Amino acid sequence: MTGYLITFLIMLGVFMIGCFAFKLPVGVSMLLAAVLGALEGGLGIDGIRMMVEGEFGYVDTILTIGTAMIFMKVFEDSGALDALSSLIIEKFHKVPAVLLILIMLIIMFPGMITGSSTAAVLSAGSIMAPVLTLMGIDAVTAGSIIAVGALLGMIAPPVNTAALIICAGIDVPYVGFEGPLALLTFPLAVLFVLMLGWKQAKNIDYEKLKPALVKQDEVRKQYGFRIYVPLFVLVILMILFKVVKIGEDIGMPLMFLLSAISGLFTGKKINVLESVPAAIRTAAPVMGILMGVGMFIEVMTATGVRGLIVTSCLRIPSSLWLLACCISIPLFGAVSSYGACSVLGVPFAYIYASLLGGNAVVVLAAISLIASVGDMMPPTALAGLFAAQVVGVKDYTKILKKCIIPIVILLVYAAFVLANSKMIAGLF
Repeated sequence: MTGYLITFLIMLGVFMIGCFAFKLPVGVSMLLAAVLGALEGGLGIDGIRMMVEGEFGYVDTILTIGTAMIFMKVFEDSGALDALSSLIIEKFHKVPAVLLILIMLIIMFPGMITGSSTAAVLSAGSIMAPVLTLMGIDAVTAGSIIAVGALLGMIAPPVNTAALIICAGIDVPYVGFEGPLALLTFPLAVLFVLMLGWKQAKNIDYEKLKPALVKQDEVRKQYGFRIYVPLFVLVILMILFKVVKIGEDIGMPLMFLLSAISGLFTGKKINVLESVPAAIRTAAPVMGILMGVGMFIEVMTATGVRGLIVTSCLRIPSSLWLLACCISIPLFGAVSSYGACSVLGVPFAYIYASLLGGNAVVVLAAISLIASVGDMMPPTALAGLFAAQVVGVKDYTKILKKCIIPIVILLVYAAFVLANSKMIAGLF
């Protein structure tokens, strides 16, 4: 027990020093922590093999994120995202509540197809930030809307990277998650955007908004309906292979690539040699984190540290399991929300799905929602820091404070669903 604990403390210490003292990327810090953990744990030459295996442990997820970002970049560069934003504002400016909800869905959309809160903030979030400002919403509130929208987007269907990681940990296929994830995220999205923005946006003046939407309107009028073709191609492919199941599933990466290819001919001219590398550069930090998480977890498993954490979770009094889940997973998310899913999400999923006989799909969906809060926890705080950046707020903690009540509501809601997974599963 003492040896495992020492290994864990060394790995955690190296990671923290790498992140905080040397300001290294999270993925690189995890790599260094894995190397030191392997050496201290006595893995020898096998440590190299294990880290390589761990690096490729999330290759499916990495491919999904990479291709999804390519699709998102094509969708954005073709003018489709601008056109969609302009259309929604034009049609619903007289109903601010509906407009806010639709803006929230646009913010969530990149996260929904990539499983990354960062993608949501940097793409749709950056486009919607000036729109929210023009609606009369202050910068801190706009940043808070973008941040919580990004958290919910990364959990909403169809792609939930956090759930995929837990699925890999307990050998559960990623099937049937659409309904539970939609129930967990979309009601909260409506509640949060109205709670945060309704008071300031209810007196929206469309005439002040129009000058800022001239370019978007021109794109929409120039290309018409065809500019939305890539989105429809993606939806049709998902319905055919995920819902109707007409044949062997071609996989999300290929669906994203086919949809992106269709976008090359439906809107503004796109320089593939510039857009594709830009998309990969945007996704690289998240993909690097996943590689680092894979190596980190593989070494933790081989040295017995992961077993120590799992048994420690199981030793917690059953009356405290729910509270421990809602506190420990988000706090570990300060290191990485994906790492939290693998290290802590897996044992808690085992507790609620196996020991307590809950519905595995609903349990994993609820735990993934809890894990999303990690992207608001300092120091990494991906969603919060990037949201502050796109709205021009220098002090990220202002956005964190604004998001405290939504985060508490999210955790309470997720805890309720987790504790009542059998009942929730009966709705689908």
